[in-house]
Order: sequence, then structure tokens, then C-alpha cells
Amino acid sequence: MDATLIKEWFTLENLMELVQNYRSFGPIPGILLPLLESFLPFLPLFIFVMANASAFGLGFGFLYSWTGSSLGALLVFALVRKYGQKRILSFIKNHRQVKKFVHWVDKKGFGLLFLLLCFPFTPSSIVNIVAGLSKINIYQYGLAVVSGKMVMIFIISYIGHDIPSLIQQPKRTAIVLLLIVVLWFVGKRIEIRLNKKMEKEHKKSSGE
Repeated sequence: MDATLIKEWFTLENLMELVQNYRSFGPIPGILLPLLESFLPFLPLFIFVMANASAFGLGFGFLYSWTGSSLGALLVFALVRKYGQKRILSFIKNHRQVKKFVHWVDKKGFGLLFLLLCFPFTPSSIVNIVAGLSKINIYQYGLAVVSGKMVMIFIISYIGHDIPSLIQQPKRTAIVLLLIVVLWFVGKRIEIRLNKKMEKEHKKSSGE
């Protein structure tokens, strides 16, 4: 399929037909796909959340995405917490960067995790694994997941709940794209700052 055919298919009518077909399956894929993303981080959570918001509306679309993503995060946390000491996960636990991140989570706890989970482009699968290996209790992590993902998923749902207007109104599309770039940039800056702080703390604790 060449670029011309792709462009011809990518019309408002075809997109809305795709959304209607997606909606016909009910809430199951709306919850299941964000849940699976917690286990398979290469899956596009951003697209799943936007699809839910477009298919089911801002309210239910947000609810299905939030439920699935939060459940997935807590399941990964619980599995890592239970089996993190086993040999099968020892290579993860003993990784230098992971050990530093676990130490940082132990020290900063809820606030750090909430902040990380608020941003759409944070690698949440890594956050879930590190939290499972840390000493934070499941109630604190559950609160961080539910509240942090509520912020993140609502932002994406708001962007995606009215896809036709994104296509018909170039100004709104430009604003949405700018917001996505800003969120990505802020998330990356936070990630870089955290890495620097973790590196400094690691040097202090090791007496370097």
C-alpha cells in the first residue's frame, strides 16, 4: 500500500467507521487493552486511551482506560513484589540503574511515583517493576497509581474524545500537538533530573 492509498483511506468517514466498530465490542477491549500495556510496554497506551475516549465519550472512555491501566499497573506490582526475589527476576533486581531507582523510590516514596505516573510518556512499566522491588507498601503505591494515572489518562482522553474536530479544526490540532510535545518534553526533563539526582546520591552513599 503506497502513501497515496493510505492518505485516501485516512478520511473522517473511515475513522468514524473504525470507531463505531470498536465501540460495538463494548467495554471489554476498552479495559483490556490498557491493562495489557502494563505487561507489554511496546503497545501504544496513548492510542488506546484516545480510541476509548472517541468511541465511548470522554466520561466512559476515561473510566475504561483508567480502570484497565490502573489494574494492570497493580498486577505487575503484585507479581514483581511476590516473585522479585526469585532467580528469574534477579537480573532485573541486580541491574545498576534499577538498584539506584529502587533506592530513590524507597527514599521519596509516594510523591515521586505520583509525579512519574502523571506524565503520558513516562515508561510506566519500569515504574511498576521498580516499585514492586522497593519497600513501598501496596496501599501507597495503589494511591499513587490511581491518582497519577487519573491525571495522565484524563489529559489524553480530553485530547482524543472528539477526533472529528481535530481533523476539521487545524488550530485545535496544532494546540493538541503542542500539548503533546510539551508533555513529552517535561516528562523527559523530569527523567533526566531524576537520573542526575540518583547518580549524585549513589556517589555520596558509596563514598566516591
